[in-house]
Amino acid sequence: MPNITNDEVDVVIVGLGWAGSIMAIELAQAGLKVRALERGPDRPPEDFAYPKPADQYAYAIKNKVFATPRDAALTVRYNDAETALPTRKWGAFAPGTGVGGSGLHWTGVLIRPTTTDIKLKTYADHAYKRGILDPDMRIKDFPFTWDEIEPFYDKFDKICGLSGTTGNLKGVIQPGGDPFEGPRSSPYPLPALHDTYNSSLFAATAKKMGYHPFPNPSANVSQAWTNPYGAQLAPCNYCGYCSKYPCLNYSKASPQTAILDVVKRMPNFSMRTNANVIRVDLHDDKKTARGVTYIDENKREVFQPAGIVILSSFQFANVRLMLLSGIGQVYNPLTETGTIGRNYAFLSNGDATLFFKDKHFNPFATAGATGEMFNDISPGNFDGASLGFIGGAKIHSSQATGAPIGTSLPKGTPGWGKGWKEGMVDWYGRSMKIGITTTCMSYRGHHLDLDPNYKDPWGQPLLRMTFDWRQNELKLQRHLRDIVLGIAKELGPDSISENFLALDSHWDITKYVSTHNVGGAIMGDSPRDSALNRYLQSWDVHNVFVPGGNAFPQNFQANPTATIGAITLFAAEAIKNHYLKNPGPLVHV
Repeated sequence: MPNITNDEVDVVIVGLGWAGSIMAIELAQAGLKVRALERGPDRPPEDFAYPKPADQYAYAIKNKVFATPRDAALTVRYNDAETALPTRKWGAFAPGTGVGGSGLHWTGVLIRPTTTDIKLKTYADHAYKRGILDPDMRIKDFPFTWDEIEPFYDKFDKICGLSGTTGNLKGVIQPGGDPFEGPRSSPYPLPALHDTYNSSLFAATAKKMGYHPFPNPSANVSQAWTNPYGAQLAPCNYCGYCSKYPCLNYSKASPQTAILDVVKRMPNFSMRTNANVIRVDLHDDKKTARGVTYIDENKREVFQPAGIVILSSFQFANVRLMLLSGIGQVYNPLTETGTIGRNYAFLSNGDATLFFKDKHFNPFATAGATGEMFNDISPGNFDGASLGFIGGAKIHSSQATGAPIGTSLPKGTPGWGKGWKEGMVDWYGRSMKIGITTTCMSYRGHHLDLDPNYKDPWGQPLLRMTFDWRQNELKLQRHLRDIVLGIAKELGPDSISENFLALDSHWDITKYVSTHNVGGAIMGDSPRDSALNRYLQSWDVHNVFVPGGNAFPQNFQANPTATIGAITLFAAEAIKNHYLKNPGPLVHV
C-alpha cells in the first residue's frame, strides 16, 4: 500500500507535455480541480531562455532535456522469435522528460496529415487490388471525418501561432501553399518564415520539375503572437537552435510558451514534478479507475485519488502504463486478440547532401522549421499501386544550424584531426540537404508488450518493442531515393553523398531517425481491434483517457504534433460537453 494519500482531485494528468498541458488548461478552464504529475523536473523558461547560451554539447549531444535510458529504457527485437535487448543509449529516437516533454525540444514543424492520411484504409481498399499489399498489413482509418477534426487542427494552429502559407482555404486552392492539404477553415495565423538560400534553390528546382513546394509550416513564429489562452510568443530570430533545444527566445511554441505560463496561475491547477507514475489503480470491478500511484522524489509511494485519469505521457509510457495497470487485454499477434500493444509504427528518413564549391549557405541564419517541402508523393497524390507499395513522404530541404559538431562534410573526409579541420575549412557552409520523412504502415507482427526478462529500477517490466522494416517501406525508400537524386542532380552540385535504405535493410536503433513513434493503444470504431474510442477514452475503463501518438493506427508522412494537439482538443471538448454530464462510455457499440 502507498505510504501517502494525497487530497482527491477531479482530474489527474500523467505527463505534462503537449497533450497533458492542453488537457490541463482545457479542463481547468471548465472549473475542474486538476493535478498534473510529471516524471521529470520542472523546466521553467528562465532555466534556458536568453541570455543563457545555447550549448550544443549539452543539448544536442548529451541530451540534457531527454529522458535517460535508465529511467525510460525499453527492449527491442526484430521478430517474436528473438530475445529482446535493452536500449543502453538513445539512437533512433529520444523521448523527452520533465515539464514540456518532447514538446520542449521538438523542431517546430507543424504540418497536418492529408484527408487521405486519416482515411487510409478506405483509400487502400479503393485504389489497390487484392494481393498487391502485404497480407500482414493492418492499416486503419482514423475514427472521425476531416470536417469533424479540422476545427481542432485550426484551434491548435492558433495556440501555436502557426506560420506558413495557406494552400486550401475552404476548398479553394491558394497560390504558394500546399495544394494537397485538406481544406482549412481559416488561413495560417501568421505568414511563413523567410526562406534560406538552400530552400529557395530547392523550391525553384522542384517547381521547375513539376512539383508543388511550399514553406514548411512552422511553430517557430514569424511575428509576435498572442494565442487564445493569452500566452505571448516572440518573433523568431533565426538562431538555429531548435531541434533538441528549448527555445532561447520564446519564439518556438511549446507547452511552456503557449500554455503553462497561463495554467500555472490558475488556482484549481497544481502539479507535482519528479513524480514517476507506476500504475493506474482500478476499482474492484476493473471498469473504472480510482486514481494513480507514483513514486515521489523521496522514493515514497503516493496514491493520488481522482475522478478522471488522463494518460498523456510519451507514446511508449502511455502503452506501458496501460499494460502495467491491466487496462484492456494484451495484444497477441498470433491470434490477433487483444488491443493493448497492437499497430506499433515508426518511420524512416533519408537524405542526400549536396556540396558546392561555388555556393555559400549561411548556416548561422536558420530556424528548425525554415525550409520548403512538397507533398506530391503522399498517398493518393501519385500512383503507388502501380509501384507495388502504399505510402509516401514529404520531401524537403531545410537549412541545418551552424553548430560545428556533426557538420556535413564530403565522403572520405576524416572524422577528426588535421584532415577534419581541413575539410571544415574547405566545406563549412557549402552544403545543403534534400531529405524525406516517410509513412510507415502497421503490421500484424509489429507490437509492444512487457518484457519478461528486464525490469526498471522499481522492479517493473520494461516495455518490449517488436519491429523491423518491411518490403513495403523499403520499396517506398528506393522510389523516393530516385526522386531526391533527380532533384539533386538538377541542382548541379560538385558532389553528392546519400543516405537511403537498401532493399535488404534492417531497422537500426543506433542511428537517429526521429521521435515520431506511434501506435500501441490506438483509437478506432470497435473495442475488438482498438484500445480507445474516437474521444481517446478507454473502451475498458471509461474514466481513463489516453491522448498521444499511441492513438495513431499507423504513421503518416506529416509530423505527429499537429494531430496529437487536434485529437487532444477533440477529446477535451467531449469530456467537458458530454462526459461530465453523464460519466460513462461516450461511444456505444
